[in-house]
Amino acid sequence: MDVKQAVSRRGFVGGVTGALGLLTLDPRKLLSQGVSQAVRPQRATVDEYDLLAKLANNENPYGPPESVLKAMTNAFKYANRYGYPDGGIVDAIAKHHGVPPENVMLGAGSGEILDVVGTAFLMDDKKIVGPDVSYDVLYQHVTALKADQIKVPLLPDFRQDIPGMIAAVRDNYRDVGFVYLCSPNNPTGRIVTKQEVAQLLDAIPSDVPVLIDEAYFHFVDDPNYATAVPYVLQGRQVIVARTFSKISALAGMRLGYAIAPRGLLQRMRPYSSGSINAIVKWGGVAALADTTSQSWVKKTTLALRAKTGAELTAHGYAVVPSDANFFLVHVRRPVQPVISEFRKKGVLVGRPFAGLPEHIRVSIGTADEMDRFVAAFKEILPAGKAVGGG
Repeated sequence: MDVKQAVSRRGFVGGVTGALGLLTLDPRKLLSQGVSQAVRPQRATVDEYDLLAKLANNENPYGPPESVLKAMTNAFKYANRYGYPDGGIVDAIAKHHGVPPENVMLGAGSGEILDVVGTAFLMDDKKIVGPDVSYDVLYQHVTALKADQIKVPLLPDFRQDIPGMIAAVRDNYRDVGFVYLCSPNNPTGRIVTKQEVAQLLDAIPSDVPVLIDEAYFHFVDDPNYATAVPYVLQGRQVIVARTFSKISALAGMRLGYAIAPRGLLQRMRPYSSGSINAIVKWGGVAALADTTSQSWVKKTTLALRAKTGAELTAHGYAVVPSDANFFLVHVRRPVQPVISEFRKKGVLVGRPFAGLPEHIRVSIGTADEMDRFVAAFKEILPAGKAVGGG
């Protein structure tokens, strides 16, 4: 069983710098003057940003539906108040999942939930056990806490190695603060099946918390997948993280939440910022109710994901099967220069991920954005023999 323990003390300034670099483009000049035109080191204007095909951050490209915009607009009347009515957001989430309100904790996006879990459960030299590769922002937070990481490499098909994670927990039981699963996994798009989640929970000590990141839950069609929320109702030490950033298109508004047993939430709450604005709370209530818009976004996203994947496969490049609103494509060369070439063509794709030196993560945008991406891909990367996925 190939389990490696990785303890990293490196900062993540480079990742932040890379993210800021995405906004130094002038796509109008680039598109008109070609690849050879030098990029000026200045922040993009609003007009320049709007012209980019933004396929880097797994966002919903369509924006919030009308029902959500209306709810948020109406809530602006509370912008000057502290003790404002919040639309009953906690009760709405609790009802949506069939749990008591005491099992719900809000966060500024699911990212804050992940940070809070890291801070709360990695004290006293505790360690995180998680997959390698996965959502690296969580691992960056763990590094900032100077906590140790036990990373279990992915399987050859990019799935998470559940037996390997079980072994890692058992071997380090007294030192494990929590286990992390991301399903679908970012950046691979692969799920952890409901059978594998049960296998993990039944095989590790019952007092070890397990954080299950379901940020991309809404895009899964696989019948072997299921939310882990029922485990919370059973009293298992499970924390489910959800977000309104993806299917509900509220990434810029910052709203997420955790579903967990009351005892775990009590340990987490002291580390929560509570910095969630009145506007997005009302928007979240409306978003939960607007299942029609969610269905349309899912259907459209999955169709474009399949179409784009087929085009890249026909062009000779392997695409990792995905159950999320993004996918990985193997470009067969170091990714950073390729990412830069896409930027020059006004197309933003995902950042490099440690452990995936030749794979680019691509978010699913609008039909026009995906056409621009495929056109740029074919200009940047030569055609090869058609290949299968994976």
